[in-house]
Amino acid sequence: MVIDGPAGSGKSSTAKAVAAQLQIQFLDSGALYRVATLVYLNCQKDYQKFFEQLEESEISFYFKKKKFHVFLDGRDVSDEIRSMEVSENVSEVASNADVRIFVNELMREVVKHNDYIADGRDLGTAVFPDADLKFYMVADLETRAKRRLDEVRSSGKDVTLEEVKQNIAARDDKDSNRSSDPLKKADDAILVDTSEMTFEEQVAFISSKIKETISLQDKT
Repeated sequence: MVIDGPAGSGKSSTAKAVAAQLQIQFLDSGALYRVATLVYLNCQKDYQKFFEQLEESEISFYFKKKKFHVFLDGRDVSDEIRSMEVSENVSEVASNADVRIFVNELMREVVKHNDYIADGRDLGTAVFPDADLKFYMVADLETRAKRRLDEVRSSGKDVTLEEVKQNIAARDDKDSNRSSDPLKKADDAILVDTSEMTFEEQVAFISSKIKETISLQDKT
């Protein structure tokens, strides 16, 4: 199962809660692109060094107690990848075709071994077009910015709502207009507008749809 949508639409937090509720694995594709962005920044934005380093990097992750833990060469970078510096550069890195191939292969390999709910921006259209169930989550910019502000501040970063709003708007533009696998709704995805929904409501809605799908599959 996959949940796509723009930054701050609530897809990651919702997917985590659904995974915990249904006792399935969670895959945060955005976190993997953030790890790649961290490698890019560590290479001082030198693309040649970046690609060499990315190929040599060991990236691992697991989902436990509602948190997606990410490791880069054995070091826990789960909080570091949520910094504003990473947020400001992740769309540029994620728009690179070679980076997308690297991350997509990493994701396709891991889902072979378990049942997952994954969230991202192009999972239903490019990475997992044959997913059993697809959702596309949206919300207005103000709502998304407030959600992301809470997330960033919880990690100890001092930023303003306007800074977060500008960052999300810029990412929306880059993600929707990139040449490689742009952000868009899959034709067969279920649209979920979370602007006026509580967190509990969106989790319940998606969980119920997944349960219905699993029930129908068990009968066939």
